[in-house]
Amino acid sequence: MPDSPEDTPPVRRPETDGPFRPAHSWESVIERQIREAMADGSFDNLPYQGEPLPNDENPYAGDRALAFHMLKNASVAPPWVEADKEVRELLAQRDTILNRAASGYPPSELAQGRGRASLEDLIARINRAISRVNAEAPTDRQHRRHLVLADELARYDEACRR
Repeated sequence: MPDSPEDTPPVRRPETDGPFRPAHSWESVIERQIREAMADGSFDNLPYQGEPLPNDENPYAGDRALAFHMLKNASVAPPWVEADKEVRELLAQRDTILNRAASGYPPSELAQGRGRASLEDLIARINRAISRVNAEAPTDRQHRRHLVLADELARYDEACRR
């Protein structure tokens, strides 16, 4: 019985450029390629060297883990997450309106009326988006509270007075 892979008799294997070429075995070819790559330094400075590989899997996904993995690889989020992104974008627009009203001189009555109208429209859109998040979210932990129009208008009026 041979003691090392070099002592084993050659095995004939098919090649793409010719009918057959002698080789010791597939393992020896792979081991040789790994040895050469190590000698060339191909494995030096790899990410996570000496550290455990990161585990991006969600431990709470359960039987939906494969679906979440596929969605993540496709850069797609579940519908309720996409709806929540929309809510955050709309809330940022609301904050911009409030900050604009608070900066500089108080707006004229005409500008303040336009600002109130745009804020009313925006609050309605935010509440529709929040309703969608609440309807699509898997649990109530992801739910959001609806905005109260009167409270938001009072914040706008206060910002205009500053």
